[in-house]
Amino acid sequence: MRRERRDHTLQPTALVHEAYLRLIGEQDVRWEDRGHFFGVAARAMRQILVDHARKRGAAKRKMLRGDQHLSQIVDPSSGQSLDLLALHEALDEMADLDPRQAEIVELRYFGGLTEAEVAAVKKLSPVTIRREIAAARFWLGRRMKGLR
Repeated sequence: MRRERRDHTLQPTALVHEAYLRLIGEQDVRWEDRGHFFGVAARAMRQILVDHARKRGAAKRKMLRGDQHLSQIVDPSSGQSLDLLALHEALDEMADLDPRQAEIVELRYFGGLTEAEVAAVKKLSPVTIRREIAAARFWLGRRMKGLR
């Protein structure tokens, strides 16, 4: 939510509320573990944000400006505006290539978990999580700029 524009109409409490409603609305979900729950919750929040962006008429995409750094592409603390629909498509493409990396990005940036929390949930070392996030930023940056 920090990356959204100031006049964004979806508030964080509304996002959490909507995600909660989606999670409890699932009848046959059996949570395997904490990681499974956080993964499903992060996916629900991502989908809510994407649906909201689509409803707001985000048909035209603007690509990232050339002067933005790759670290700003998916950094929740950067405060930069981001084309959520382009990120959504890029993450879907990433999931086809590297599902674990895409899930780590989803947990970190849509689920709001810290690197240490993602490491605990995924049962990986914090160093591995940092490395995966750095690789994902690079790949997403190239993908969102139209490079392959």
